[in-house]
Amino acid sequence: MTRPPAPVSALPVWEELVTAALLGTERRTPPGCAPGPDAPTRLLDAAALETVRRRASLRPARSAKRPAPAPADHRPPLPTAAARRLALLLADRSGVAGGGRRGTAPDLMELLPQWLAAANGHGYAAPAESLPALLDAARGRTDLRPAALTFAGPRALWLARLNPDWRFALRAAPGGDGALPRPEEAERVRRLWDEGLFAERVALLASLRARRPADARELLAGTWSAERAEDRLMFLDSLRTGLGPDDEPFLEQALADRSRNVRATAAELLSALPGSALAARMAARALTCVSVDRSRVPATIVVEAPHECDAGMERDGVVPKPPAGRGERSWWFGQLVEATPLATWTGRLGARTPQEIVALPVADDWQSELHAAWCRAAVRQRDSAWARALLGSPTVPEAGGPGAVSLAERAKLLGVLAAGERAEWVAGFIATHGLSEAFQLLGVCAVPWAAPLGRAVVDALDIARDAGNYPWSFSGVMGLAERCLDPSEAGRFDGLSAMADEPEDASPGAGGYWTEAFQRMVTTLRLRATMAEELAPAPAPR
Repeated sequence: MTRPPAPVSALPVWEELVTAALLGTERRTPPGCAPGPDAPTRLLDAAALETVRRRASLRPARSAKRPAPAPADHRPPLPTAAARRLALLLADRSGVAGGGRRGTAPDLMELLPQWLAAANGHGYAAPAESLPALLDAARGRTDLRPAALTFAGPRALWLARLNPDWRFALRAAPGGDGALPRPEEAERVRRLWDEGLFAERVALLASLRARRPADARELLAGTWSAERAEDRLMFLDSLRTGLGPDDEPFLEQALADRSRNVRATAAELLSALPGSALAARMAARALTCVSVDRSRVPATIVVEAPHECDAGMERDGVVPKPPAGRGERSWWFGQLVEATPLATWTGRLGARTPQEIVALPVADDWQSELHAAWCRAAVRQRDSAWARALLGSPTVPEAGGPGAVSLAERAKLLGVLAAGERAEWVAGFIATHGLSEAFQLLGVCAVPWAAPLGRAVVDALDIARDAGNYPWSFSGVMGLAERCLDPSEAGRFDGLSAMADEPEDASPGAGGYWTEAFQRMVTTLRLRATMAEELAPAPAPR
């Protein structure tokens, strides 16, 4: 006689299956099964299915609607050898942060930015199987995001909408991403701007600004008054791309914004336009503060800083309250000078060149404040003549140019110069002063380093080794050299990787470190050369 099925239990499915197996299917019918001779087989089938579900950490649920297919990527596929190399670069986690890295193996993750830049230069599409690892790498390193998302292409946004961990891609996607509407698709552009998420709107505005600056500005102006203050600030920052005189009316209106940060950003953008009305107003104020006393020998610049910060100055972006440790008058004066078109000073200071102006003495200890403001103005206005004058010669004592009061300012001024001139200046700096203060300056030089700069760096490292200096002090520069030296010159450095005799006063173990470091540099340079060959397009068939 067949027993009736047991009453339905409130136990979870897995526990019901375990109970049925322990008691036997004659005494306990498995859930979802009919009693009878097939019950044992159905029990095993149900247990196998539930095991898979448990291992996948999924609960049984109704099937959801499938997502739309990923957009097509019509770029040429990556060469097979380069695809294998990408997998190795993404899988490497052996690099040790900081200066404690030892051994001769290259740090593959540090080569990934360079590899991505080269792959994007060739216009390749990322292999579909590499996209998750590529997005994970970009999630952990913000410096990778622009190049990684360009390489990942339109599928990066498609994946980002499916995985919350990759939502950063929606904020950082390059303007050319195929998932964004094209500028000529006016209806789609308007719909996304009106209905999209904040990250999507930022990406849309950046995309439009890169292609049609006026359209982006008009789109922003249409909803400006209804945007939140923090959103207005982010949107306004997008106008840096393609900034021009046509943006002045909109930026002038933003000077009256209720948010102080928005006002300050609008004023900064306007001061980068030497022909703007704001620049003229700031110049008029600055000219009342600076003059030349020709009665002195030599002629001397005299400064009379503002005695108050009036409402007009505040509207034009002058921050009234100085940071701790700064005097009010010097704080206001610096802001006026940095927002003044640099061409103003040629007429004000006796038709002198930038070099002659910078060489003038400044009375009453105002020189550092005045020159520092001119440095900021040269960077903001991208004025190479003034940047060159303020940097001065790299061989002067302490390598401090007439106005470069810090390494950070020197690095910013160098960024205004052309790549060749920049490398030449830094090479002269290193040849005269060594590497102890060169790290920030090397960071702004174009990659690969020009031959004179590369020779200066390697010669300085060799001198440091021969002098028995403490090796860890140069680990940062050594890491830069691995990534930035021209790979074609690897053979020139083979001799440096030989074990050298240690001076008696050398740091313990310094010789072994230097040998490893030079061996790693040569190995890395050769690997970079190989990567370039792997990425090179195959020759067209004849």
